[in-house]
Amino acid sequence: MIKTNDIKKGWRVVLRNGWDGIMMDNARGNTRLVDVNGDFRETGSVYAHDIVHALCPVTNVMHKVEHTPAQLKLKSQLTAMGW
Repeated sequence: MIKTNDIKKGWRVVLRNGWDGIMMDNARGNTRLVDVNGDFRETGSVYAHDIVHALCPVTNVMHKVEHTPAQLKLKSQLTAMGW
């Protein structure tokens, strides 16, 4: 398992909704910048708790993502608001 804060720029990620993308930043926190291949290709902020898998380009190993307590708290708050 890997934490979302350890995912680096250039890693391929899989989102909770099944879409995939490429990490575009080395930031930490509740949102990350991802180039997403969905219905359309677009780059934008993605909630860290929506990232479920990450593929390291160096080792070619797919890691399951572990979320921080702060990210899980934000997820529960957004769920309570109907997001």
